[in-house]
Amino acid sequence: MKEIEKLMNYRPEIRVVDATLRDGGLVNNFYFSDEFVRALYLTNLRAGVDYMEFGYKASREMFDESRFGKWKFCKDEDIRSIVGDNATDLKIAVMADVGRCDYKNDILPKNESPIDMIRVATYIHTIPAAIDMIENAAAKGYETTCNLMALSNTQEKDLQIAMDLVARTDVRALYIVDSFGALYPEQLARVVDMFMEIAAKYGKEVGVHVHNNQQLAFANTIEAVGDGANFLDATYNGMGRGAGNCAMELLLSFLKNPKYNAYPVFQFVQNQMQKLKEEGIVWGYDLQYLMTGILNQHPRTAIAFTEQKRTDYANFYCELVEKD
Repeated sequence: MKEIEKLMNYRPEIRVVDATLRDGGLVNNFYFSDEFVRALYLTNLRAGVDYMEFGYKASREMFDESRFGKWKFCKDEDIRSIVGDNATDLKIAVMADVGRCDYKNDILPKNESPIDMIRVATYIHTIPAAIDMIENAAAKGYETTCNLMALSNTQEKDLQIAMDLVARTDVRALYIVDSFGALYPEQLARVVDMFMEIAAKYGKEVGVHVHNNQQLAFANTIEAVGDGANFLDATYNGMGRGAGNCAMELLLSFLKNPKYNAYPVFQFVQNQMQKLKEEGIVWGYDLQYLMTGILNQHPRTAIAFTEQKRTDYANFYCELVEKD
């Protein structure tokens, strides 16, 4: 049950994670200019953001480097070209997808890397592989999280068993990921309660990463905060795959911790995010994403609808219902 004190009081244990380059990179194939990335890094410092996720540690054998920007692969030297030695309180994170990365070779020991946290993304059926990745990263000296994707399609008992297994590792935080933007706040509350119970048993924390298909990303993040989640993902101007994510400008304006400052975020949105939109990069709530959200379907069909510049929303809904 949500405690009003957790919404109204200063919460020093809260950690805000900027996922703009990683989730936003899914919109433009990670083609961000160095100027943009440096400006984002400096903005995160000024805004008091706790972690900046630079992108993925994707396998260069599986993915053609010529087809993606550098943040699909997050080479250590590319990160260093932006942050130098990063002698700041802002920590650097990357995401490693189960089955899509060469983590044993591409993730170096922590003392050789500018990265602080490895976020392991997994589905329920790849939990054993995720555990191996978490233990590998922890042994190399990294903080780790386990981000369970497509959670809205997972059976509750399977979810409990999987998270209990993960919580026995050296993982720092168990992440709820509403990949399809399908969850309502009351549903998310029940999931957070389950995660909190498991986290308390093993001394872990809970995080949340939500999508905005039903315009609930901010509301769901607030719900999670009220129920005790400490790790909160957001992106500038909500930039992310499909309908996007919880907007950083909303989240920092809401949180009561005086270390957070929303003004630099507004400046960055004005000076940088608007340019991306003017260049034709498209993300954010629209009817096609609402439809996949309410039907609890992967947004890939809605993304294709958007790319094809279709506007026959009613026909698209019929197509989705027939698939469901």
